[in-house]
Amino acid sequence: MYGFINTCLKSLVIERFGEETWEKLRLMAGVQETFMTYEIYDDVITLRLVQEACKMLDVSSEVVLKLFGEYFFSFCKMSGYDTMLRTLGGNLVEFIENLDALHSYLALSYEAMNAPSFRVERMDDGRILLHYYSDRKGLYHIVPGIIEAVAKDFFDSEVMMTILNQSEEDERTGKKEHVVFHMVQKEKLTKRKAQPRQKGSNEEIQAEKEDKEETMKRLKARYASLQLCPRKRSPWEIVRSIVKLGQGNLRQSFTPSYPKRLWIEEQAFCNAFPFHIVFDQDLVVKQTGVNIQKFVPGLQTAGIRLDEYFTIVHPEVIFNIKSIKKFINSQFVLKTRREMLQEIHQNQSTLKLRGQMMWMESLNCMIYLCSPKLRSLQELEERGLHLADIAQHDTTRDLILLNQQRLAEIELSNQLERKKEELRILSRNLEIEKQKSEKLLYAMLPTHVANQLKEGRRVEAGEFKVCTILFSDVVTFTNICAACEPIQIVNMLNAMYSRFDRLTNIHNVYKVETIGDAYMVVGGVPIPTDTHAERVANFALGMRIAGREVTSPITGEPIQIRVGLHTGSVLAGVVGEKMPRYCLFGDTVNTASRMESHGVPDHIHLSPFTYSVLKDKGMFEIAERGEIEVKGKGLMQTYFLLKNLQKSDEQIMGLVDGETCMYQEAPEDVMDVQNVSPEDTDGGQKEEEKKEEEIDNQKNHTSLPSLCPGKISPSHLIQFDVTPAYESPTDFKHLHNGLHSDSMCTKFCSIL
Repeated sequence: MYGFINTCLKSLVIERFGEETWEKLRLMAGVQETFMTYEIYDDVITLRLVQEACKMLDVSSEVVLKLFGEYFFSFCKMSGYDTMLRTLGGNLVEFIENLDALHSYLALSYEAMNAPSFRVERMDDGRILLHYYSDRKGLYHIVPGIIEAVAKDFFDSEVMMTILNQSEEDERTGKKEHVVFHMVQKEKLTKRKAQPRQKGSNEEIQAEKEDKEETMKRLKARYASLQLCPRKRSPWEIVRSIVKLGQGNLRQSFTPSYPKRLWIEEQAFCNAFPFHIVFDQDLVVKQTGVNIQKFVPGLQTAGIRLDEYFTIVHPEVIFNIKSIKKFINSQFVLKTRREMLQEIHQNQSTLKLRGQMMWMESLNCMIYLCSPKLRSLQELEERGLHLADIAQHDTTRDLILLNQQRLAEIELSNQLERKKEELRILSRNLEIEKQKSEKLLYAMLPTHVANQLKEGRRVEAGEFKVCTILFSDVVTFTNICAACEPIQIVNMLNAMYSRFDRLTNIHNVYKVETIGDAYMVVGGVPIPTDTHAERVANFALGMRIAGREVTSPITGEPIQIRVGLHTGSVLAGVVGEKMPRYCLFGDTVNTASRMESHGVPDHIHLSPFTYSVLKDKGMFEIAERGEIEVKGKGLMQTYFLLKNLQKSDEQIMGLVDGETCMYQEAPEDVMDVQNVSPEDTDGGQKEEEKKEEEIDNQKNHTSLPSLCPGKISPSHLIQFDVTPAYESPTDFKHLHNGLHSDSMCTKFCSIL
C-alpha cells in the first residue's frame, strides 16, 4: 500500500483518540512514526496496525475497519479529491460503477497501486448486489464504511449493507477474494409541511388566480415553440417534460433518438477510432483500427483470435466472452503479448490499451473502444508512439501532457516530504541534544540562573536571610590517599558522591560544590523555603547511611564521614565567566565549615542556630554535646543530630516510594532575592579569602583521643596533583596528565 493509506490511519487515531494513543499503537505494531504519501509500504504494516488497534480498543476488526472506511472517505475529501468524487456519478450505483475508472486514473500518479475492484449487479427482483474483489483478504469490512459515508454525504440517503456470500472467484486470474453485499438504499425525503390555508380577501384570491393563469400561458407558449418529436407523446407528457426541464431533471425525461442506418463509412470509422477492436463470441477478430494494426500487424490476419495477441490486465478475469460480459461496466486494460510482436518491437515496452467493452446484440459481437494507456511522454517514446498516432478527439493526448506536469509535481512533492521528514528527525535529535546540554547545565547551576545566562542576562547577586548549610568530609582521608593508587581514590569518591547526589533529589537541597573529600549542600537556596533546616537534617542522616555503603580501599571496611550544619544568612551569586559557578559567601559558610571540622566521626554536628530551628519541630532526636572551643568563634554550645523520630531509614533514603522528592515546591515558590551592590559582593569575596587563609594547618585524622575541641583537626581538604621535580629541562617533553602515570609517580596529597 502507498503511504497515503497509513497516513489516513494515523490521522484517524490521532483525531479520535489522541497523539498518545497513536504513539502507543505505533510502538506496539513496531512501525515508523511517519509515512511518505507516494512511497510504497508493505501491507503487513497496515494489517499490523489494525490488529494492534483491535487489541488496544478491545473491539472486533469489523468495527475498526468500518470506522476506517468512514474516515477514509472524509480523508480523501480533505486531501483534495472532493470534487473528483462528487462528479463520479449522479447516483450511488453510478458512483460505484465508476470507482474502477477512478482507480485507473489514480494509477497514473500511483503507478504500483493495487486497488480493489467493484461491480454492481441488478437482479430481476429489484435487488442491487455489490461485488467486491481484492487481493487482500480480511479487509472487506472497509467497504460498508465507505459506501455508507458516500451515500450520506453525496446523495442524502441511508444504505444498509449485508454480506450475502464470501468466496474465492474462479473466473478471475487475480483479486480472488470475492464478497457479495446486498445493498439497500433509503432516500431521505425532506417533506415540506403543508401550510394551512388561510382565508384571505377577495383581492388576494383574485391575484392568486391571475398568477396561475399567467403561468399556464407561459407553459402553452413554450409548448407551441417545441419542434415535432419522432415519438408521439401525450400533451400531459410534454407539459411534464417542460416543467421537469425547468427543474433540472432533463436526464430523467430524456429519450434518445437513433438513426435508421449508420451514416459513416467503414474506412472513416477505422480512421476516426484508430484503436478499436471488434470480435465475436469466440474472440475471433472481425475489425480493427488502423493504428492498432500498425503496432500489432498480426491483427490483419483473417480469423485470428484476440487472446493470441493480448492478455487482460484489468479486471483480472479469464479471457472469454462470458467473463467480459460479467464485468461489462468495468474499464478493461489489455496488454500485448511480447512473443507475438515483430522482432523490432520485442525489445520495446509492451503496449497497453485501456477502454470500454460494448456488446452488440444484433451482430453477436463485442466492440472494444480503447486508447493507449500511457502515463508520460517518456512511456510514449519507449513504445515507439507519437502524439499524432492518437486521434485528435481522444483526450489521451491532453492527459499525457497534463500528467507529465503532474508527475513532475509529484516528484517535487516527494522531495519536499523527504526533506520535511529529515528536518523533523534533525529537529528531534537537536531537541534531545538540547535536553542533554540543559540537564548538564542545570546540574552545575540553579535552573533560574542557568536560564538567565542562556538568555545573555546578567545574574545579580542576592541575599538570603536564612538558610542551612552542610559540610562533610571523610575521616582519615589523608591516610587513605597516602596508601592507595589515585584511581582507587577516584572510584571511592565517585561511589560516595553518586549516592549523595541522589539524596539531593530526594530531599530537594542544592549541591553547591565538592572540594576533595568535602561535600557542601545548602537548603533554602536558591529557592527559599521554611523547611530548609529539616531538609538538610534529613539529608545529613541519609549521608551517614549512604557513607556506610562505601568501603575504604585500604581496610575494606565502611568509611566514616563527619558532618556539620549551621543556619544563618548568606549572599549567593554567579562568579566567573569561563566556568561560572553559583557560590555562597558569608560568615554562615565559615561557621558551617567549623561545625564539620570540629565534629566527630559518624556524627552530625549542629550549631546552636540550627538546633534552635530543629528543636521545635518535634521530629528529630538531638543530643547535647556541650560547650567546645571553635576556632575563630570562641566557646559554642553544640549538639549532635541522632535520628528522625517520624521517618524510617528507608524513607530517608527514598527507597519506599522510589527516587521521588520528599518535598514538593509550590509553583509560586520562586526565588525572590534582593539585589546587592558590587561592594557587597566584594565583601563576600573577602570573607572567602579570609576563610582560605584560616585553612593553614595540616589535617590529622589518625588520632582522635577525645572529644576535646583542641585536639580535633579541621576537615577541609584542597587536592593537588603533586609531581616530583624533573632532573633536567628536557624531561618536560614527557609531561602528560593522567592518574595512572608510572613515569611521573603521581600522588595525591591533602593540604589544610
